[in-house]
Amino acid sequence: MTDARPSPADSCILKVVVGSHAHGLAGPDSDKDFRSVFVLPTAELFRVGFKYQGTRMMKEEDDETAWEIGHFLQLALQGHPLVLETLVAPVVTMDDWGTELRGLFPRLWSADTAYESFLNYCENQRKKMLEKKDGRPAKYAAAYVRVLFNLCELLERGSFSIRISETPVGEAVRRIKAGQYRPGEVIDLGEYWSEEAARRLRTCTQQARPDLADAFLLKLRKAFLF
Repeated sequence: MTDARPSPADSCILKVVVGSHAHGLAGPDSDKDFRSVFVLPTAELFRVGFKYQGTRMMKEEDDETAWEIGHFLQLALQGHPLVLETLVAPVVTMDDWGTELRGLFPRLWSADTAYESFLNYCENQRKKMLEKKDGRPAKYAAAYVRVLFNLCELLERGSFSIRISETPVGEAVRRIKAGQYRPGEVIDLGEYWSEEAARRLRTCTQQARPDLADAFLLKLRKAFLF
C-alpha cells in the first residue's frame, strides 16, 4: 500500500461512497469515505523496473481506498467484502468501463469463497471490538454485525443492502455504533447471523466465472494500450 494518489495518466473508472453516509448511519460529524477503481496505462505494466501497486490509500479531507483494476478483480474473485461492496455502493463517478465492471458483480463471487472471506473479515472486526482497538470498539462492533447480515443477504438473494439502516438489523447497528451496547449482546447477534449464514450457504449454488473477469480485463488492457 501507498499514500500516493493516482497520477493524471491513471484513469478512474469507478468511484463510490461507502461508510456511514452510504449505510444511512451518518451523524453531523461523520467523515465521508470513498472507494475507487483505477486503470494504469497498459504500457506502464511492461516498463523495466515497474513496481505494481494494487492498492492505494489516500487521506486528505476524506478517506479513499483505490484499487488498480487487475488487483480489484483478483480480490473480488476472492470474495473480499469491501471489494464486493464497491460493486453495489452508491456511485459518485463512473464511466462505461465502470458500468461494465459493476455488471460483472453476479459473476465475480462464489458462495463458498465469499462465506469464508466475509467470516474472516467479521472475526477480525470482533477481535478489534474486544481489544478496543483505536479506542473505537463501537465502530468494529457495528461492522461485525452489519457485514454478517450482508453475507446472509448475499447468500440468500445474490446481493446485499448498502443502506443498512433500512434493514432488519438497522436499529441494532445504529445503537451499537453509538456505543449503546454490551459486548455479549454483540457476540450473541454475531453468532445468530453466523448460524444463519451457514444455513443459507447450504442452499446457495453461486459460482464465479473467472473466465469472464479475464475477458473483461484483457479487453480493457487492450483499450488502455497507449
